[in-house]
Amino acid sequence: MINRINTNGYSASASMQSAASDGSDTVRQIIRNPGESVEKQAGRKSSPAECETCKNRKYQDGSDEMVSFKAASHISPNAAASRVRSHEQEHVSNAYKDAAKNNGKVMSCNVAIKTSVCPECGRTYVAGGTTSTQIKYFNEENPYQKEMKSSDAANKYLGMNVDLAC
Repeated sequence: MINRINTNGYSASASMQSAASDGSDTVRQIIRNPGESVEKQAGRKSSPAECETCKNRKYQDGSDEMVSFKAASHISPNAAASRVRSHEQEHVSNAYKDAAKNNGKVMSCNVAIKTSVCPECGRTYVAGGTTSTQIKYFNEENPYQKEMKSSDAANKYLGMNVDLAC
């Protein structure tokens, strides 16, 4: 089979391709990531379509919560951003559930999505994410909490709002 050759030495057809059929200089290209560019960037080992690193990249959760990705699994580079965001949202919803169950209030929630550049093909990909939550728990039975509440009422908030329009 003879394929049309592009200027970069790769043919335009799919999966496994050869540059010449006469047995001379044969260039083989294995498409590991279909739908990606076959053009190799300067200084890179492979194109995004051929990248072995992107094909084998796996994601795993390292927290002690019951959420997705407890076992390492592959996500395609195109779907990684949305899958990582939805996974981090699981952590956020778990924080709100925990706060509601234990007489607490979620004070802040911060989700950070991390990106990186593949060393083999140069593609920017989602490398993972972190969720930071701060929950304030109220314990009215704690004597220190009761003392702090009465101290705040007497010293901190007394006279804060004064109506001078008399």
